[in-house]
Amino acid sequence: MCDGCGKCCVHKLEDEVTGEVFPTNVCCRLLNRRTARCADYANRKTLVPDCIVLTPKLARSMDWLPETCAYRRVAQGQELPAWHPLVTGDPDSPRKAGATVAGRVLSESDVGDLEDFILDQPL
Repeated sequence: MCDGCGKCCVHKLEDEVTGEVFPTNVCCRLLNRRTARCADYANRKTLVPDCIVLTPKLARSMDWLPETCAYRRVAQGQELPAWHPLVTGDPDSPRKAGATVAGRVLSESDVGDLEDFILDQPL
């Protein structure tokens, strides 16, 4: 059901006191920054132990997921976006629609302190 946007693979920082979540433009080292797809999806949990395996049930409690996230939309009883691959039949339709982080993120392998990469708005 994943739409391939890559937004859940972008690091967020959470204030331990307030719980506020701050978006960054830094992604997991496994995310292909050109396609916004995981480079090793089948083994991601082994390679990145804190990688989250999304389900509609889990998505209900993750308010940091984008409103376009298919898991979140299904959990909320909403339809998939018109650009979703399950609607279009085209696995590249999210990128074509500009709904991915492709070309807009840095790899965690190439940066230092994540706090230096906090954004005003999520990607």
